Amino acid sequence: MFKKLKIIKYYLGTKQFSYKQDIEEYQKQKLSKLLKNLKSDFYPKSQSLEDFPIINKKIFMENFDTINTLGITQKDALSVALQAEQSRNFTSKIGDITVGLSSGTSGSRGVFLVSEEESARWAGYILKKMLPEPLLQKHKIAFFLRANSNLYESVNSSLISFKFYDLMIPLKEHIKILNKTQPSIIIAPAQVLRLLAQSNQLDIEPKKIISVAEVLEEDDRAIIEMRFSQPVHQVYQCTEGFLAHTCKEGNLHLNEDIVFIEKEWIDKKSFRFIPIVTDLNRLTQPVIRYRLDDILILDEEACSCGSAFTRIKSIEGRCDDILKMRTLKDEEYLLFPDFIRRAIISIDTNLNEYKVLKDDNTLHIYLDPISVKSEVEEALSKLYENHKIKPLKHQFHPHKVEKLDKKRRRVQQL
Repeated sequence: MFKKLKIIKYYLGTKQFSYKQDIEEYQKQKLSKLLKNLKSDFYPKSQSLEDFPIINKKIFMENFDTINTLGITQKDALSVALQAEQSRNFTSKIGDITVGLSSGTSGSRGVFLVSEEESARWAGYILKKMLPEPLLQKHKIAFFLRANSNLYESVNSSLISFKFYDLMIPLKEHIKILNKTQPSIIIAPAQVLRLLAQSNQLDIEPKKIISVAEVLEEDDRAIIEMRFSQPVHQVYQCTEGFLAHTCKEGNLHLNEDIVFIEKEWIDKKSFRFIPIVTDLNRLTQPVIRYRLDDILILDEEACSCGSAFTRIKSIEGRCDDILKMRTLKDEEYLLFPDFIRRAIISIDTNLNEYKVLKDDNTLHIYLDPISVKSEVEEALSKLYENHKIKPLKHQFHPHKVEKLDKKRRRVQQL
């Protein structure tokens, strides 16, 4: 009961910001408070963020024991998280600390710790940002992901019924339950939403569709929106925090009232950058100057929703997915994965699914149906020509169906 009151407190306390200056001043105050109250042995004792090292997942996990402030060892946390994974029972904690395991898109393990206070804050914030209006009505949330967590279960209340759908279980079994429970909100990876949209057995009319965990691509978006007759919203959530969400106008904004994002520019001309994240609230396992592997594209246009939060045009994928190419003058050239995706889905024919893997000077292209390979060949040839880069060899293969508990990466540099 006490936790529910805290969730309501954070729900009601979540502010709206209409002016950039107000956000910047708010972030300055939150950063100062965070660094002043920091108890971690790993980070420097400084009030200046510039004194803190930029870290990544490898450094974060190697220093797990000294980054967290509760003396919890990585060995103990990993043991609890792995036991939950194997048993598919995600209620285990260390004391009152929620422990979670994130495989990540790269497959490397990440373990996170969240206190009761942080869990309540997260729940109140995400409910405020993502529940459809009117707010004070009952909702049934169907949440599809590889693993459940006490963090997600914390949103359950008299108004909100949360049900976890395990992606280790065949989707057809879940469809029967969805038809019976009639959820008002569906939260799932893009590939799962697409399969649900294409199912003739599914008979539900959700009020909101939210894509998580994967890049939401335009072909997926079109299929999902056509089936459910509503826009697909996005949540950019990872182990490192709740980083962004779509507003009422359907545009993606960074959650700059709870995370401070520094930009490491990859290409300023195309507004592509890598986010370096500082979570403004987490003290149990502080996340400070954590460099993600994601590619974000900045949108400088003001949003008609009125929010002053930084607008993001899209989440393009991982840095590892940038294809290393050579120009016709034999100079290095980075081809962003979105160019490959757009070239392939631009073909004027029925393409169900695809995957592209670059190995040395060869693209291994997996297609469903394989019969469209000549159209894909032509589209990629035009892409090389437009970018003035040396063409790659192409090897075509029938597309293989992958397990839904694996994050989809349609374009990869091996």
